[in-house]
Amino acid sequence: MTRTWIDHCGAAKTDHPALICEQEAWTFGELNARIDTTAARLAAWGVKPGSRAAVLMLNGAAYVLVAHALLHSGAAIIPINTRLSASEVRYQLETAAPTLLIDSPDTESISAAALSPSQPSSAAFPSYRSTDYDAMPVDPSADAAILFTSGTTGRPKGARLTVGNLVFSAQASRERLGVNDGDRWLLTLPLYHIGGLSILYRSYLDGTTVVLYEGAFDAQRVAQTLTQHQITLISLVPTQLHRMLEAEVEFPKSLRLILLGGAAPSTDLLQRAFERGLPVAITYGLTEAASQVATMLPEQARFKPGSVGKPLKGITVRIITEDGREAPSGEIGEIAVSGGNVMRGYLTHADLDPPGTFHTGDLGYLDADGDLWIVQRRNDLIISGGENIYPVEVENVLRSHPAVDDACVVGLPDAEWGQIAAAAIVLKSGTFVTPDELDAHCKAHLAGYKRPRRYIFVDQLPQTASGKVIRRDAAALFSGEPS
Repeated sequence: MTRTWIDHCGAAKTDHPALICEQEAWTFGELNARIDTTAARLAAWGVKPGSRAAVLMLNGAAYVLVAHALLHSGAAIIPINTRLSASEVRYQLETAAPTLLIDSPDTESISAAALSPSQPSSAAFPSYRSTDYDAMPVDPSADAAILFTSGTTGRPKGARLTVGNLVFSAQASRERLGVNDGDRWLLTLPLYHIGGLSILYRSYLDGTTVVLYEGAFDAQRVAQTLTQHQITLISLVPTQLHRMLEAEVEFPKSLRLILLGGAAPSTDLLQRAFERGLPVAITYGLTEAASQVATMLPEQARFKPGSVGKPLKGITVRIITEDGREAPSGEIGEIAVSGGNVMRGYLTHADLDPPGTFHTGDLGYLDADGDLWIVQRRNDLIISGGENIYPVEVENVLRSHPAVDDACVVGLPDAEWGQIAAAAIVLKSGTFVTPDELDAHCKAHLAGYKRPRRYIFVDQLPQTASGKVIRRDAAALFSGEPS
């Protein structure tokens, strides 16, 4: 018997709370009815099995419906980061070629600026209307989501996650974190990130309640929501946890797990959290692996701070040395992830070979207990507030300024954000430009979080004998500069 996406949520859960938003609260029965209605509307807009639909929306009930309805329809969602510039959105639309771009009043100005005559028309999500619709059976091998993640070449790449990847990831997470009947996830992460989208799908498959946080992150408001809705689980990036600790908010006794990921937390942050008695679980995940890869639960994390723990059930982590051999415990190498959660491949690139194995570019090692330690995220990657910044992408934008001859972008430590981007600039002979002018140039082409927060002007960049820029030496140039 074939199963639709809705069938994956047990029929016995129809009266159980499924989604709580600021203006909406639905049981699973009510949510499923609205998913069916939304799928009918999408079909009228041309969405069918195998279609792709880009979504440029802020967190809200409408986004939840679209995300489920597309799977219900056998189509793939392309979540677009609402913080991107119009040119960045345009590139992703041109690369993914969706049937439709779905926006909202909050984002229609971005989509209007990004669209070109060859791209799909934008449509604000309409009010709900009853329409009969025949749901499509779930095909585990079908693309379910295409999420763009920055690449080392300077252009984001669309990671193709299948229905099977999402289901496998949800099952593996359930095995590690456990599921209680009264669980409620406070979803503070944006749904355009795998960290947010995976929680939405995972909770649906587990039959647990999602409390969806809307608007900018505010430590006091998050704390109030934790208490008001008796939240049991929340995912945070280190910057968010830092803000909550700085605000000295109260965490309710109902909270059984804080899943901390997106970037490496500092030792000081973990120590402060553990001193407060907070149930922090450290996790390592990737867009290309449908979120979680390894997670260390709170009881172990206290005794081994910094480790991300063992791989989830069914996921294999190997450490590969530069000469291609598998490293023994304690030896640093590239982290390779295998399992049913690993993406099919990237858009416009060959599928992974062998299937189900992804060489991450991250460096780490496995200790004698089999726990994973992350030494360095992907080559040159800057993680600021949980957002990935690839220096090459920013450097390409800076070099396009008529006064800039060369640029090197590096990450500098920051107590709140983890890292901030900083740029060392070499100007063309006879030219002059101010940091404010460079920032305005970046603002026209890049998301705000990617823009350098500090600039330094130099005669030349530190280079090897072969002419390759030495990033660590470029970072050292900022040591004597004021913040």
